[in-house]
Formats: sequence, structure tokens, C-alpha cells
Amino acid sequence: MKSIPLGLTYDDVLLVPQKSRVASRSQVATDTRLSRHIPLAIPFVSSNVDTVTESSMAIIMAKLGGIGIIHRFMTIERQVAEVSRVKRSEGFVMDSPFTLTPLQTLSEAKLLMKRHGVTSAIIVDPQNKILGLVSERDTWFLHGKNPTMQSIMTPVDKLITASVATTLREAREIFRTHKVEKLPLIRPDGTLGGLITSRTVLNQDIYPKATKDAKGRLRVGAAVGVVGDYLERAAELMKAHIDVIVVDIAHVHSVHGLTAIKKLRSACRGADVIGGNIATPEAARDLVRLGCDGLKVGIGPGGICITRMVAGVGMPQLSAIMECAAVAKKANVPLIADGGTNYPGDMTKALSAGADSVMITGWLAGTDESPGSIILRKGQKYKVHRGAASFSAVASRMLSGVSGQVRKELSEEEMGKELEEIVPEGVESFVPYKGPAKDVIHQLVGAVKSGMSYCNARTIAELWKHAQFVRMTSSGLRESAQHNVEEM
Repeated sequence: MKSIPLGLTYDDVLLVPQKSRVASRSQVATDTRLSRHIPLAIPFVSSNVDTVTESSMAIIMAKLGGIGIIHRFMTIERQVAEVSRVKRSEGFVMDSPFTLTPLQTLSEAKLLMKRHGVTSAIIVDPQNKILGLVSERDTWFLHGKNPTMQSIMTPVDKLITASVATTLREAREIFRTHKVEKLPLIRPDGTLGGLITSRTVLNQDIYPKATKDAKGRLRVGAAVGVVGDYLERAAELMKAHIDVIVVDIAHVHSVHGLTAIKKLRSACRGADVIGGNIATPEAARDLVRLGCDGLKVGIGPGGICITRMVAGVGMPQLSAIMECAAVAKKANVPLIADGGTNYPGDMTKALSAGADSVMITGWLAGTDESPGSIILRKGQKYKVHRGAASFSAVASRMLSGVSGQVRKELSEEEMGKELEEIVPEGVESFVPYKGPAKDVIHQLVGAVKSGMSYCNARTIAELWKHAQFVRMTSSGLRESAQHNVEEM
């Protein structure tokens, strides 16, 4: 206690302008890594908070060159379904397209198609030979009727099909010539070999920097905890072709956290494993030693997190990144800066401090792709946003049984006692409706590129090399924001 170190956060520093050879933001590249084996075109990760990332957010993040981490506060089955929606949404060739049998009814088909997030189905026989195709438009005007797929499908002899060896260029020409939306692929023996959609081919042009796996599918991550069903959850996510497992608890540098990471690293051989959250170099060393492919740094900096106020524990975010990055860089393990970015410029500060990417939460809450409905409050549009450790979030998980623990029926008295024992470390809030997430991301990418150009950095690696910080007082922070004017 005789020597208490100084901890700094984003508001305590500015980046010093450098003599720059960067003439335009267009010369700046934001390519980076999420983890050891997953590259990103932009350094942004949507947070695994239940009011931020489910499949819709993960899809747009991956299309834009980032990635989304689907939250864990749902049943295993639903989390797997969310991951599957992302993996099925795009891919040059869909190896296992959604299929139905000819005798399944329209009501069954609608239920299954909604569950899997698809708008069409290939009809196959028991030997997986193609019989036909049913699209959404085939189900129109059938109110009150419940026909079988066989009676409403377009038969295979009227479909445009192709061989499994079809290339992207050949598929593009087929779509142009025949003006179809689905191109089933058939093996020489007549069985279904895959599917190419016109949307996939179009998205190759619209989103050329999308984050994709080796099969052209969008990449996606999912969070797991460290107690209860986390191993079962991870096993099911692996079956859904998850790209990265994020071990996410408030303080993973603990006996149960480290034990869970060790087990998950052993069980999830086909996916990267990211550990978090941490805030010290000792924690970074322990996670690297256990084989983590990425580190998630941040204890208490988030706008909806009150851990520091409730528990009195944490580390100012800039110092936490710098100290953990010193360990991560030596091990060639990427680092995610999680939380505390109140201004776009904080993203550049986080990257300059040694982060490879930035996890964003409040920036994306309230967008079209974030979970939840738009509500009207005093004539303005809002969405609800809450921390994972807020009272309502903890209570809903506790009472619904999706907290990873086996639940028994509780009496009213037992339920009341459990609710009384909740100590919230997050808050619930309304955030203004913001429109499409892509508009927010475009603004943030532009801000980062601008900051990098001031620092004479064409790449994030150059930013690490050239960036220089200067500390400032509260007067400097006040001077940095708009002042002495009335905003319009």
C-alpha cells in the first residue's frame, strides 16, 4: 500500500499528432485479428449482451468485416439455432441446405422453416434424391388449407439445377440467364449435394470484406459461462460449426474460471477459444498458458456496468489494455478491448494501447439488428438496454432456468428469498433508436481511420509502433469536447 500505481483510462489521455505520410483515410487499412486464426477486415466485435447480439446483429457484423458474439442467456437449443441462422445465411455453397419430405404438411413446413430461419426448402426422398423445391411464394393464398409438400412443390424436372462442381462464375451466369433465386446442386447419383442462392452471389459484390470461413459461410462467435451446462453448451455449438467460443464471465481469473477454460480448450478443438474478462498481466499470462486464442480485457468500464461502484474492484481501461497487451504481444495472442468507449476517438486510443479489436455494446444497442422491440416514450423511439449483471437480467435467468444451473420448482417464499440475494452489478436503461447497425459501424470505421491518419499509421500494426499518448487534466478533457456554444 506504500506505492499505489496510477491507472489511466481513455479520458485521461490524447494521442499526439504525428508528421503523417497518410494523405487520405482511403489509404488506411483496418485489417486485424479477432483471435489466432480469425482475421477481421474491421476491428469491431459486437458484444455478447442480451440486448445487443443475436443472429441479426451477428450477420450484419460479419458482412461488414467484423464479427458478432451471440450471448449465452438463452437455452442451449436457442443459442444453437441463432448460430445456425448465421451460418446458413450465406456461403457460396450451402453443404447441408434445409430439406423436407414430400409428405410433410404446409403447417409443419411453416413451423420448421421459421425455426431454422429459411424461406424455402428442397424436397427429398429417403435416399436424399431431389424431388422438388418449395419456396415461400408457393405457400401464398393457401389460407385454411394444409396440403403436403408433394402437392405444392415445383418438381425437379422444372427446376434449374447444376452439378456440385459448379464454380462461382458459372453460378453467376446461370442466375443471370435463367433469373432464378435458388440453384440446387446434384451429385452424379442424383442426390442433393448443396445449394447456391442468388443472394449469396450478390453479397459477394455487396460485402467483399465479409468475415467468412473456408466454406464461404459468415463467421460467428458464441459466449459460454464457466459453471453448469457450459461444456454441453459448447459441444452443441461445435456441432453448429461455431467459429469461436468466448468464455465470458466478469472475472475469469479465478479457480473455476481457469478450470473451465482448460476443459473448453481441450473439448473445442475445431474452434478458437477466447478468455475473459481480465484486467491484469498475471491473468493474461495464465490464459495464454492455458491455450487461449484471444484475450478479452475489461473489468468495469462499460456504460451499463457498475461493478466498480458496487464491488470497488476494477482497473482503468487504458492501463488494463496496455499491461495485458504487453503479455499478449509476446505470445502472438490477439486482445479485445471490451468497454469504456464513450467517444469514437476512444476506439483509436484502445487500438493504440495494444488492442487488436474493440468490443462495442452501447454503440449498437438501439439499432434495428439489436434484440427487442422499439418502444415509444414521450414521443421518441427507444429500445431497452441492460447489463448482463443488472437485476432484471439476473432475475429473469434465475427464474427461467437459463442460467446454466439445473432448476427445481420454487415456492413463492423460496423465490422471494433468491431475488433478495441478488446484488446487481449492472443497470437497465432506455437507449434512443438508432436505425441500421451498418450506419453506426461505418461512422466508427471512419473515425478510426481518421485517428490512424493523424498518427502516421496505414495499418493497425503501424499504429502500435507510432502512437504516442499525452496525459491531460480534466481541463484538457473539457477543452476536447464542444464548449462555449449552444448545440443546434
